[in-house]
Amino acid sequence: MAQRIPRDESLSRVHGVGGLFAAAYGNVGSSIYYALGVTAAFALGLTPVAFVISGLIFAATAATYAEATVMYPEAGGSSSFARHAFNELVSFIAAWGQMLNYVITVAISAYFVPHYLAVFWEPLGEAPGDIVGGAVLIVALALLNIRGSQESAKLNLVLAVADLATQVVLVGIGIFVVLSPEILIDNIHLGVAPTWSDFALGVAVGMIAYTGIETISNMAEEARDAARTIPRSVGLTVIAVLGLYLLIPVVALSAMPVTQDAAGQYTTALGTQFANDPILGIVENLGLSHGPTEALRFYVGVLAAVILLIATNAGLIGVSRLTYSMGQHRQLPERLRQVHPRYRTPYIAILVFSVIAMITLIPGQTDFLATMYSFGAMLSFTIAHVSVIQLRRRHSEDERPWKPPLNFRAFGTEVPLTAVLGGLGTFAAWIVVMALNPRTLAVGLGWMAFGLVVYVLYRRNQRLPLTETVKVLTPEPLGVEEIEYRSILVAFEDGEPFSEEMVATAVKLASKRRRGIHIHSMLTVPTNLPLDAALPAQESEVQSKIEQAKLIGGQRVTGHVERVRPGQAGYAIADEAELISAAAVVVGLRYRNGRPLYDKTLQTVLGQRPCRVIVVSDPAVESQEWARPNGSTAAPSAPSPSSS
Repeated sequence: MAQRIPRDESLSRVHGVGGLFAAAYGNVGSSIYYALGVTAAFALGLTPVAFVISGLIFAATAATYAEATVMYPEAGGSSSFARHAFNELVSFIAAWGQMLNYVITVAISAYFVPHYLAVFWEPLGEAPGDIVGGAVLIVALALLNIRGSQESAKLNLVLAVADLATQVVLVGIGIFVVLSPEILIDNIHLGVAPTWSDFALGVAVGMIAYTGIETISNMAEEARDAARTIPRSVGLTVIAVLGLYLLIPVVALSAMPVTQDAAGQYTTALGTQFANDPILGIVENLGLSHGPTEALRFYVGVLAAVILLIATNAGLIGVSRLTYSMGQHRQLPERLRQVHPRYRTPYIAILVFSVIAMITLIPGQTDFLATMYSFGAMLSFTIAHVSVIQLRRRHSEDERPWKPPLNFRAFGTEVPLTAVLGGLGTFAAWIVVMALNPRTLAVGLGWMAFGLVVYVLYRRNQRLPLTETVKVLTPEPLGVEEIEYRSILVAFEDGEPFSEEMVATAVKLASKRRRGIHIHSMLTVPTNLPLDAALPAQESEVQSKIEQAKLIGGQRVTGHVERVRPGQAGYAIADEAELISAAAVVVGLRYRNGRPLYDKTLQTVLGQRPCRVIVVSDPAVESQEWARPNGSTAAPSAPSPSSS
């Protein structure tokens, strides 16, 4: 009798330390391209100090996110932490603050893309070219996300490494060419340039340089060995950004020192002339000859534009995922999380919040965008810190696979010092932003008030309590309780026609080896949606393949539905084969224009080669199209199985 193994229905885990670091640094690293100039406008010669202080707050916040994310590896970030620590109302406040972060990230990243592309066409670097260019970019990415975008972890890793290397090179050149301790000291006029209030605001605004820590939390459901990979990736991100975000302002202020004009005003070209493209300002003021300077300008312009474009898209993906999650927990009306009938993406949410992002973009005022981001980010970060402290008190007996160092006991509870200091820092920054910027105070509180009104009215309309967690019931993947035999694995991708030939081949092989047959039917979930998004129609379609296989193979056939991201089917098949100790994997062969198509899935399975791989093409489905989730198709053909 074959050994029976209980089925693990956890979500697909595909991201390691490198993938998580690339995603986090790709978001955090992108912000220096606009945060440097905005912060320098307030902090002047104390800009490096402002970045150090905000960086220490970021490090404490990263530790908080690492502990809570490992404890609850699910999308949502501070909203998820608050739900477990407090209740649904506090969770909504954190989520609505996050939503403001994502909207501002989309707006500010899109706004700066034209400024860096102005190295090719100067009108993009000034109004209205920058505003129009940013709006067009948002519209294009919104339409792309409605159709369903595919993220490439490898591409993100390459771009993150290129970005990191570029910043290291600029710092290295700057240290040898322009670094001057005397100039850095002369830049500082304590209490005058900057004033203490401007310096405090500079610290708060400097926090926008560390936007993106939510990224790792939102990818936790897809992380391999979360207890190990998440803390390591967070640590690498913290080390990278703290080092560079100290050195880059030092080099920048050596190249563009603080000066006093005829009216007695202190300014730096970093916060005025190059406020909208500060890294290009560094390149142009390194004192290099014309040829190398022009080459560096074009290179930095292209790289910055690509990095910021990815950050804009990441903001839209964050909006769509967060909206869908809030809809699932009955925090927002069902209409907002409605999925497009064809593309399976929350198109209403993408359209609504893209319009809001474009509205905030129209004034073209980066200081307003920066302070608005700080308002939302500091609020949600503060809630995250308080939630971790509350979780230590409320769920003290729960397992914590990772905890930050420097814990102390208070009121009978072990309290993380990082959460205490981080919470005080983010709360103080939130108060500073509101106290010193009345417009940000009015708009920010208006945003939160509007969200709370919608939340309360929706909950009352649905006759739901304000603080109780009520999640929308979604159909669970069938086969959760099913017991799986070590068997021949038959893999069907989403959109792939059911093949009797594949199942018949497995039945024949299994009968010789007296083993069971397991159908691995995959449902591809677009990157815009959480992996557990409700897709009942697609769920039914992929489940039907298991039922059809049972009609052929009888009681010896088992199966389950697995949700995967675009491009990850091959890895999911290999992992499943290892999990059930399969003797062979049966996969289908596609043809295009009469020729075999060795696509990414087949190449991955053959490359991983967890066991014997049998590739089958079914003549019965020659005329059928393979409808892929991204819209592409391929037609299979050919008569017989082959193995490798």
